Amino acid sequence: MATEHLGDRVARLRRLADLTQEGLAERSGVSVDVIRKLEQRRKHSARLPTLHALSKGLGAELTALLGDPPGVPSNGEADPPQLVAVRRAIMPPLFAPPPEPSSAEQLSLPLLRAELSQGWTLYHDAEFGRLMDVLPGIIADARLMAAVGSADQRADGQAALGKALQLGGHLAIRLGKSDLALSALERAIDAAGQSSDPLLAAMVSNSVAWAYQRQNRLDDATHLAVHAADGVERDHTHTAEGLRVWGGLLMSAATSYARRDDYATADEMMRTAERAAGRLAKLPPPADGKLVSVFSKSSVRIERVRLAVQHARPEEALALAKGMRLSADTPPSWRTWRLLDVARAHTDIGDAAGAVRALESLRKVAPGWMRHHTLAVAIVSDLWAGPNRPPGLRKLAEFLGVAR
Repeated sequence: MATEHLGDRVARLRRLADLTQEGLAERSGVSVDVIRKLEQRRKHSARLPTLHALSKGLGAELTALLGDPPGVPSNGEADPPQLVAVRRAIMPPLFAPPPEPSSAEQLSLPLLRAELSQGWTLYHDAEFGRLMDVLPGIIADARLMAAVGSADQRADGQAALGKALQLGGHLAIRLGKSDLALSALERAIDAAGQSSDPLLAAMVSNSVAWAYQRQNRLDDATHLAVHAADGVERDHTHTAEGLRVWGGLLMSAATSYARRDDYATADEMMRTAERAAGRLAKLPPPADGKLVSVFSKSSVRIERVRLAVQHARPEEALALAKGMRLSADTPPSWRTWRLLDVARAHTDIGDAAGAVRALESLRKVAPGWMRHHTLAVAIVSDLWAGPNRPPGLRKLAEFLGVAR
């Protein structure tokens, strides 16, 4: 895989800081044995508290150590034609005539919303190549609708344009293109201000907070999510749409606290979000849930499992995951994260067989996603290097290219 191993990142940053392994151990409080195993690729992952300590010892941002695929890191090479087309759609060339609508049918708001719904489905299925193929046409259609018709029709078009640009921002984040992501999201915020959707600006703010998290701007991410959540809570949590947007923002703020190594505050916010999610069953569902923030009892519990695993609380993570029933609208990407985190928790408590069972389920439901996910490779590598190799591990190791 082209993705840099965690140990290689640690070694590279340590040399840049002119530190020995012993010096890094002294500055970070992480044992020299852990550092040595990481750099020798005998240990393939580390929990969030360890990464926080290493980043402080190295004088580097946490994001220099974190890997959060699936995605493609920026490597300095020229963008492929697909991505160039996405860039041109998000940031149209100056003085160029507007493109023709992509659909041979007469453009309409229902057709455009159907295109958007399918685009978000591709995103949550990690079908990034296919999404790059169709996204420029979706953005072009939305731009056209935002520019023609009555004032109400243009406002509806701006709402569609905001969601299309938000989708472009999410895709760019996954492709490691933070400059393009923030450009798309800034344009989405502008469209939201001219749109008919009172919740759109808050939804896009959640996406911007995620982009800030990826840049290690954790204070900015927290303040943005909390500010947007306060606005939604005042006026919109009596509807399912509003409650889902508010809950998504609360989860985003909790994640920022967790990345700042404040697990207690993050956990308290997640518990609040989980209680609020129970109110969704009493409210009429959104007209199209794919165009609203991902928020449900399932998504909150999945995120709680993830944060517990990242903070070296595997028993707590497994207790949270036990008996979890996923709602029908839980996106595939969230389902796969749950299995991966459960596998990590089993690995952390020394239950190799339990980890393999979770990984086998993951391979069945998302083989392509699993093959390109560095954490999946790291878990299987740790298990393969361990003293016990339960049935099924060899097939997983061969599938991921770990077995030699």
